[in-house]
Amino acid sequence: MRIVLAGTGSAVGKTTISTGIMKALSDEMNVQPFKVGPDYIDPSYHSLATDNPPRNLDSFFMSENQIRMSFFRGLDIVKGDIGVIEGVRGLYEGISPIEDVGNTASVAKTLNAPVILILNAKSLVKSAAAVVLGFKNLDPEVKIEGVILNKIKGKRHYLKAKEAVEKLTSTRVIGGIPRNDDLVVNERHLGLIPAIEEEKIANNVDRWGEVVKEYLDLDALIDIAKSQGKLSLKNQNIIYKNQGEYYNQNSSSELWKIANKNPVKIGVAMDEVFNFYYTENFESLEDNNAKLIFFSPYKDEELPDVDALYIGGGYPEVFAKDLQANESMRTAINKFHNNGNPIYGECGGLIYLSKSIDGFKTCNVLPHHSQMTDKVQGLSYVIAKSYEDNLISNKDEIFRGHEFHYTKLCVNDDLAKFSFDIQRGRGIINNQDGITLGNTLANFVHIHACSCPNFAYNFTKNISEL
Repeated sequence: MRIVLAGTGSAVGKTTISTGIMKALSDEMNVQPFKVGPDYIDPSYHSLATDNPPRNLDSFFMSENQIRMSFFRGLDIVKGDIGVIEGVRGLYEGISPIEDVGNTASVAKTLNAPVILILNAKSLVKSAAAVVLGFKNLDPEVKIEGVILNKIKGKRHYLKAKEAVEKLTSTRVIGGIPRNDDLVVNERHLGLIPAIEEEKIANNVDRWGEVVKEYLDLDALIDIAKSQGKLSLKNQNIIYKNQGEYYNQNSSSELWKIANKNPVKIGVAMDEVFNFYYTENFESLEDNNAKLIFFSPYKDEELPDVDALYIGGGYPEVFAKDLQANESMRTAINKFHNNGNPIYGECGGLIYLSKSIDGFKTCNVLPHHSQMTDKVQGLSYVIAKSYEDNLISNKDEIFRGHEFHYTKLCVNDDLAKFSFDIQRGRGIINNQDGITLGNTLANFVHIHACSCPNFAYNFTKNISEL
């Protein structure tokens, strides 16, 4: 079973309702969550609601077959009963005003998945039907099979809007959520606050699940999820590791390259500060014989016994004072770099590897200071080309990613060597990204393993060859 929960636009309550649905369904079945688009924060709520790892589907990062394979793999690993997919922005919003690259509609069509449209129905009755009709008529290949009316004033409002939508659009309304401050989530400059940071978010997720149970017809939702039958895969075999064993599944080997045979140990920064990672990136590394050992630059005093470090994105600018206070960790990472051990940093990891952030000392691996700004410095899908062989890619290799940050690196051009030419996006400076120093590589671009299929193989191979 599979279903896509899509919004008519931003600020329609899509994330809270989607997370609530995942939580409510998880009481009766095994739910595997998915998120459309390059997002780390919403998936952290999904994982909290379902106790399953979050996964992303994106038609800019992935081919159609990769989307199908990734969906199949996600369900298969956890033996999931249903895949619930939260869309991104409005159903049709993507890179192009006309085409479907990077939008929710493209994923729904690729998976032949029914869509439930989440509509902000505040002050709408017949106009709600007009909105639904417009979404259905724009692309008849997108199978909008249900509607959730959000921000309903009361029972009378709900019944009138429900009648308008069902009679004028022939689309089932599966419930209406009343206006409720409990369905509001705190935000900061990159979006919602990650679920890992606040214990109270777990209570919020429980509350959202109860609201969904009270106001939505979950049996109708499940009927819709069953309506398109099983998803068929077109190709061959994919080999992947799960808990140390290799499995061979009836799908395809196009997700990422699997070739490294030498075992390596990679320390992964994971805590309240650094938690922007794709599950698929971890799995691609494990498929290439990497053992991932998690540590906290925020709380731990020493590095684990590892061969390399992977420091992902997050909020080092918010925790700058605390990171500075952990001098033993900063010193250990600096020493790790000076000893020639590989380090890969993304966005927040890049900032943490710099000399400082807003005057607070960081690891001083890269000889540049970093600064938080009031304006977004990078917000885009990215296409990059490698100038040369490096820690994660080969010379002339083209890969895709995304960038979203308010920080900037104050680069000393005389001390900067870049690995990536940014053909779409901004990068660190002058459309360049991927600062390389010794065996350290750090960049603003976030990479998904499907969009850079050599990422895990090259990283693990380069580690094992040192």
